[in-house]
Formats: sequence, structure tokens, C-alpha cells
Amino acid sequence: MHTMHFLHLGAREWHGRARGTHSMSGLATPDSNREKKRTLLQFLSDHFHDVQTLREYLLQKQISKVSMENRSYRKIQERYGPYITGAQFILKQGGAVKFQGRDWIRPNDRGHSIAELQKVPVEAVDASGCAINYQGLSNLLPLKELQFLSLQRCPNLDDWCLSRLYLLAGSLQELSLAGCPRISERGLACLHHLQNLRRLDISDLPAVSHPGLTQILVEEMLPHCEVLGVDWAKSLKLGPDDQPPDTSSPLSS
Repeated sequence: MHTMHFLHLGAREWHGRARGTHSMSGLATPDSNREKKRTLLQFLSDHFHDVQTLREYLLQKQISKVSMENRSYRKIQERYGPYITGAQFILKQGGAVKFQGRDWIRPNDRGHSIAELQKVPVEAVDASGCAINYQGLSNLLPLKELQFLSLQRCPNLDDWCLSRLYLLAGSLQELSLAGCPRISERGLACLHHLQNLRRLDISDLPAVSHPGLTQILVEEMLPHCEVLGVDWAKSLKLGPDDQPPDTSSPLSS
């Protein structure tokens, strides 16, 4: 807290200096721009003794921003119920929602009032690229009629988040986790509860060590589900003559 307060005061001091420099000359000249850059560099060097301190400050600021974006919508929940709460949360995150029998609603749509849909279940959520995390999922898990959920390219989604999706097992039919950088085999193993899934996209997951084998295991775990991740399994589609020899096997000698 002391560091944050100090940095806040420092930022005010820098902006004050910048305004003062600007007011002394009506038009910016190349010399004044160079002077302003030197002043900024001097300010940074005076207040941040090393790059690590600056990085820690920026990281803490980003964490606070994500935490705020994933706060609980308890008051909205109490007044309007789970459908409006979940929809409002996703729209604030920049995603899209679809109520039963209605068109998709996106943040920049005009003329849509979701308050009148208080009794209409949410059947689809597109949270692609959103900052949703473990805490924020609490706003979606009460959507018991949710059939489609896209969480692809969500940077804060991790294995712990997937361990909570069992609460949607009764309705969820399509799930996309493609491109999520923090999901590994451990998180995918938690999806065995989702026996109603008919389509699952687990492509492009860099934290998965053995993608081809993982896809096979997920397909066995969810026998009625189409599992997408073909790029990972290219080696499995090679013909017998194209397969590299397994020198570790006693049968290869």
C-alpha cells in the first residue's frame, strides 16, 4: 500500500512537471520534446531504482484491474436474478450473450434492455478473449440452462477454473477452450463431469505437454463428445510405414 501511495503521488508530481513545461512554451519544439523525454527518464530513474520495481508495480496494477472486472454482482443477483447477472457480467467483459429465443446481444448493441429478460434463461455465452477468472466464474455458474460456452483465448482461465464447470454439467453441450494459455492436462481431466457435452474444442493449448495423447484420453473420457484438436494429432494419422521406429520398445529389435 505504501508503494502504491508513493507511486500515485509520484505520478501527480510528474504530470505537474509536464504541465509546467508545456505552459512555458505555447508550441512544442524539437528541443522542448527532447527535454521532456529527459525529464521523464530522470523522474523514472529517481523513483524506480530498478526495472524489477517498475515491473512489480505494473503487475500489481494489472492484477487489481482483473480483480475489479471479476467482482461479484451480488446486488444485481438479488434484484434481477441469475440470468441478468450473468448477462451483465459478460457484456461488461466485452463478450456476448444469447437468451432463449432471442438474438445475440453484444456490448455495442443499441436498443437492447436486458432488464426485461429477467425470466428468460441464458442459453449461450461467448466470452472469447475476456479477462474472466476463477472469481468471475461465480457469475456464470448459476446459469443452469446454459448450452453453449466459449472461453477461447481467455488469458486468466486456468485448471482451477475448469474444476468448477461441473456445476453446468446438466445443460452444457458445447465448450471451447481453444487458445487458453494456462490450461493443462490437469484441468482437462476435470471435464469428465460434463457427460452431456457434444462438442469440445481443446486446440492450441500451449501448457499441455502431450497434446495428441491428451486428445485421445479426453475422447475416451467423453465418449459422446466430438473433441477438436486435430492439429495436435497429425502424427497419429501417419501410415504404419511413416511412423518413426520406437527404439525404446523391445519389439523394435
